[in-house]
Amino acid sequence: MRKEYDFSKLKGRRNPYARRLKKPVTIRIGVDVIDYFNELSEETGIPYQTLINLYLRDCVVHQRKLSIDWVS
Repeated sequence: MRKEYDFSKLKGRRNPYARRLKKPVTIRIGVDVIDYFNELSEETGIPYQTLINLYLRDCVVHQRKLSIDWVS
């Protein structure tokens, strides 16, 4: 392996799959939930939005579902 490489002539290329990886959405989340993930973010050093995404992904992988009973 070379000690030095010349990257000055390389052309940058965007990831063609980047659009499929994540999609920006607007949702309303409770302040207490945001505070919880912000505190967890400070402890772990992981951004809070990433933590929320990881938690939701875990729910998808394990097919967790809420059991909500609406009382009329």
